[in-house]
Amino acid sequence: MRRKLRNSTPRGVLRRTFIWAAHLTVFAASGVLAFDLRFDFRLPADCGRYLLFSTALWMVVKTLVFRIAKLDRGLWEYFAVGDMIRLAIGNLSASTVSCALILLFGPAGFPRSIYILDLLLCFTGTAGIRLGIWLVRGVLLSESPACHRKRTLIYGAGSAGATLLKEIGNNPRLAYQACGFIDDDAAKRGMRIDDVPVLGTGQALESIVRDRRIEMILIGIPSASGSQMTRILGLCHDAGVKCKTVPGLAEIIEANGLAGQIREVAVEDLLERDSIHLEESTIRLAIEGKMVLVTGAAGSIGSELCRQVAHYRPAGIVGFEIAESPLFEIDLEMQTRFREVPFHPEVGNIQNRARLEEVLRRYRPRVLYHAAAYKHVPLMETHVFEAVENNIFGTYNLALAAAECGVEEFVMLSTDKAVHPTSVMGVTKRVAELLLQCLQNGGTRYIMVRFGNVLGSKGSVIPIFKKQISEGGPVTVTHPDMRRFFMTIPEACQLVLQASAIAEGGQICVLDMGQPVKIADLAKNLILLSGMRPDEDIKIEYTGIRPGEKLYEELSSLMEDTVPSHHEKVRIFVGREMPDVELLSWVRNLQRICTSRDIGRLLIALKEIVTDYNPSVEFLERAVGARNRTQAAVELSYGDD
Repeated sequence: MRRKLRNSTPRGVLRRTFIWAAHLTVFAASGVLAFDLRFDFRLPADCGRYLLFSTALWMVVKTLVFRIAKLDRGLWEYFAVGDMIRLAIGNLSASTVSCALILLFGPAGFPRSIYILDLLLCFTGTAGIRLGIWLVRGVLLSESPACHRKRTLIYGAGSAGATLLKEIGNNPRLAYQACGFIDDDAAKRGMRIDDVPVLGTGQALESIVRDRRIEMILIGIPSASGSQMTRILGLCHDAGVKCKTVPGLAEIIEANGLAGQIREVAVEDLLERDSIHLEESTIRLAIEGKMVLVTGAAGSIGSELCRQVAHYRPAGIVGFEIAESPLFEIDLEMQTRFREVPFHPEVGNIQNRARLEEVLRRYRPRVLYHAAAYKHVPLMETHVFEAVENNIFGTYNLALAAAECGVEEFVMLSTDKAVHPTSVMGVTKRVAELLLQCLQNGGTRYIMVRFGNVLGSKGSVIPIFKKQISEGGPVTVTHPDMRRFFMTIPEACQLVLQASAIAEGGQICVLDMGQPVKIADLAKNLILLSGMRPDEDIKIEYTGIRPGEKLYEELSSLMEDTVPSHHEKVRIFVGREMPDVELLSWVRNLQRICTSRDIGRLLIALKEIVTDYNPSVEFLERAVGARNRTQAAVELSYGDD
């Protein structure tokens, strides 16, 4: 019914009428012309009956064959090689059937050469009319005054570049005029793709841009690595021309078409990491049909986890979050995007054991993703007790409540800063890891997943740098050699799901973050992407390492043994654990210290638990200063006595 309605529109009826009229004209004309050519345009009088019979037969048979082969349904303005092949097969089939019918039922003495002539003429006519419409459309588009078509080079003379060239020719939305290709394979120089030449390699880009007055570079290399994209970006900058890129095939399919996917080069394109291939069946088995709870559900990572989990059709998702406004927003989004998956927003604090048990007993989740934490390194250096109470005691409360309420799988999101920690945030996450390892007793499976910095998360360097660039600079970097591991939010969450699906209880999973990136290089590339020049248009200033930071982050320590997992992007580390008998005693000790707000004792306690913890100078100074003040107060009180 839908197809019938669509074809019955005035435009559809007009298009179909034109197609049939054109076909019938070609069928009749090719038959008549075949006879004329056979007899040198001097048709004998006795051949009239042959002409009438065969022409009528050809028109009927070819019409039926073209209808069966659906050659009457194409959009001729998008005529391509595949259509040419189908047209050749259709004409050959129609001529074969016609020949058989003429031999069986036609008049005797029919000229045999007519069959070949008619086939060639009919194919030429049906293909020529399509080709003509395709050419006329191309000319009209190229001469369209509606918009200025930018003189463009396509970087990459491969399959993606060829597809991009075809799309530019066919899609009026793309206001580009393809003037040539650039490819780093020197052997391709001088070759042509659809009559568009390969002009040279990237090294010659500057001179090519200048000589041919190029206004835009379209990068048609979806598989390019971060280092390749960085080099191409630098070449485009040196040539003084803007560049855009096209995504991979999966991204194009997801967004329904290439035209809308040509975009600015993003900082994510410059990272040194390979694409991620998930074991969908394993993840689905771990989530589908189960109730899932996510703590910190309104944060950058937590909200993305909710979205990713929803794709695997859980029985429902419980979003546990202390911030009510962001929770309200993610609730609206989940109801709109994933209507088939119930989403239950719950306001609460992981430090409130009674509230945790209330929510867990109500929904009985089987899988729990613990993303709630205090994560900002410099801020936690000045709020050490709050970091301990939230990251350690909150995790402890949640872990015990999960075990009591029958949670099968407890996944805590950890950090690379837990390795040889130098910050309060890092050491509290390391203590939380040890804590969960100690609680592993064969019941609830406790799994920890470590990863590095996440691009686009709240408080990450990218939005800070972008804001500084928009304000005209300077862009502030702590140290020229500062390096960090980076991932996008969706990539990190995908691998969290993958790790949780393949890990066993009590294990620390470490995600493959690719190569560490220099923060200074990241700042320079962002400035380039903004169309400006580092240290000329936008200054870069180095402000010094902040409290708790270190130059290099690690994903595993020397004390830990690496074990490969079933997935190439997930490795498993098994490190030192606290003996079970000490667990309750050191948790209670930390609780007493936080109650008394004794920062000196807290430093000592953390150092005893995590022996490789190297506290920041600022934290040491505060702890020593507090102890000196306490000692002075004691001595003063004795003096008064």
